[in-house]
Amino acid sequence: MSKYTTETLRSVALVGHGAAGKTSLAEALLFATGTIPAKGSVDKGNTVADFDAQEKEAGHSLTSAVVNFGYEDTHVHLIDTPGYPDFSGQAIAALAGVDTALIVINAQTGVELMTERMMRHAAERKLCRMIVINKIDADNLDLPGLVADIRERFGKQCMLLDLPAHDAADVVEVLEHDAGDADFESVAAAHRALIDQIVEEDEDMLAQYLEDGADPSATALHAPFEKALREGHLIPILFTSARTGAGIKELLHVLASLAPNPAEGNPPPFYKGEPGDKTEPFDAEPDAAKHVLAHVFKVVADPYMGKIGIFRVHQGTVRKDAQLFVGDGKRPFKVAHLYQLQGKDTVEVDELLPGDIGAIAKVDEIEFDCVLHDSHDEDHIHLVPLEFPKPMAGLAVETKKKGDEQRLFDILGKLAMEDPTFVVERHPTSNETVIRGLGEIHLKAKLARMAGQYKLEVDTKPPRIPYCETITAPAEAMYRHKKQSGGAGQFGEVHLRIEPKGRGEGFEFVDAVKGGVIPGVFMPAVEKGVRQALEGGVVAGYAVDDLKVTVFDGKTHAVDGKEVAFTIAGRKAVIEAIRGAKPIVLEPIVNIEIVLPEGAIGDLTGDLSSRRGHITGTDGRGHGMAAITGEVPLAELNDYQSRLKSLTGGQGSYTIEFARYAAVPPNIQQQLASKFQLHDEDE
Repeated sequence: MSKYTTETLRSVALVGHGAAGKTSLAEALLFATGTIPAKGSVDKGNTVADFDAQEKEAGHSLTSAVVNFGYEDTHVHLIDTPGYPDFSGQAIAALAGVDTALIVINAQTGVELMTERMMRHAAERKLCRMIVINKIDADNLDLPGLVADIRERFGKQCMLLDLPAHDAADVVEVLEHDAGDADFESVAAAHRALIDQIVEEDEDMLAQYLEDGADPSATALHAPFEKALREGHLIPILFTSARTGAGIKELLHVLASLAPNPAEGNPPPFYKGEPGDKTEPFDAEPDAAKHVLAHVFKVVADPYMGKIGIFRVHQGTVRKDAQLFVGDGKRPFKVAHLYQLQGKDTVEVDELLPGDIGAIAKVDEIEFDCVLHDSHDEDHIHLVPLEFPKPMAGLAVETKKKGDEQRLFDILGKLAMEDPTFVVERHPTSNETVIRGLGEIHLKAKLARMAGQYKLEVDTKPPRIPYCETITAPAEAMYRHKKQSGGAGQFGEVHLRIEPKGRGEGFEFVDAVKGGVIPGVFMPAVEKGVRQALEGGVVAGYAVDDLKVTVFDGKTHAVDGKEVAFTIAGRKAVIEAIRGAKPIVLEPIVNIEIVLPEGAIGDLTGDLSSRRGHITGTDGRGHGMAAITGEVPLAELNDYQSRLKSLTGGQGSYTIEFARYAAVPPNIQQQLASKFQLHDEDE
């Protein structure tokens, strides 16, 4: 039996920008609770959460890591996540496993790119949020200015839950204290503002508070505090130093007494049905006696344990030796071993309760984002998927040694299985295998892992830019395929209409044929031909998308009507229609953020303009650094890292995120079209 109950469980994720000290904070929490005998150091490479050899070499987290500890009769599952934008897929995925997001901010550098992104992702997921300002022991800090900036960016609901005191040697809690020394602001004023905000969540408590002016008890404040967290009406601000330990005990107390248990947080957004069909919300109850419902938010390809699925239990009790199903799978698997995780270490347990985070190994059917359950009643239950940034940075890869191609595909498959923001593409027309990630550092980490763990060396080169084609006007066309070569021939005639759809709406095929002029048995062949044409492109050899194709007429022949004839007719008819529908080539536009020395802003602005980009904003980052945001075509960034290094003396860095597709200028479309020869001869 478990030593704790669902009511005493807490699940939190440490998220925020790189170098905010999240891994060090996890280490300090583990040490303060007696879980580890001594604090490790990121610099020394001996922390519990950063256990991978690559992470130790890089000096920062590359993947999320799960640890757990007990404190004040509670049991806390904590996920330490990477902070650099290139590895944000791991941080976003972790949000599906927790009730509370602790957004960690570096007191020296303030609100940064991933601070804002993770605050937004956590809000969209309706997680309870708390802000932890770490490294308060650093020199030359402006903590009042930082608090003001946090409130300006994220709202006045960001309120002080404690304050640094005695030159940041410790902190003073302000919920239960209305007096005391603090390094800035008044403890009494912070206390009053916090109480005023909390009591607004309960009308009866507010009326009593206004009437007699007395503070409600800490017990009475718990329910409205939780409600304020759930509704986003309160985002507490806490202060810590993972290095000195200041604020660590206070943070632990907050997690134990104020962070929500699985029944107090906002319910996970499960739904019943299949994507694209009619669905309805499904309420997962954190009841240990109900059917099991668990969600896999991380998959690891471990060289010793095989595939590991890391999951959060939302309902029921997962027990060792139980039978579980994966999604709508018809055959169950046996839970031979059940684990909790402490960094790289696995601790075998007998059961996991609602709110627990655990792991199962060596089950091939488990995939990222799948649902585990123990009854066919839950076959069609899914968790609303998280939104991940689209991987846009790419490299074409090929093996150095002949005969390693299959190994390459197997290894890339394992890497893609682990990371929702790493994708592998195979382009038959260019014979390229392309890997895509969130940035140059992301891809370099994957290549290093291929070389280090899997002993596979590859050559790389810039890939083809993922252009696509679409149409801007409706058009109609017909094509008759007729072939006679002695004996039975081939005959098929197709009339179709094409219309543009909104950007991102995809392809739609409609059968509007009446009277059986094209027998239904041949309509799949027509659609096959249409799809072949769209995949191969018409203008410049890139896939055609965002259009509706309606087949409305045609002819067949009693003897010569054949599938191959209708496939060819469908393909050629849609090609002719596209040529008359004012086709255009679209290119990916990315949002770019560049962190650079202030003195280089002029040069960078001019360079971006020369790349068809434009600036959307600038922001001071302190310490002589600034951030430029803008938009630029992805095609213009092939050599950007080296150019940025040159313009900033090696001090610049950038991140990109997919924004949208836009039409290429006419001269570029002409260049792309001139390199493409459409092969549409009869098959």
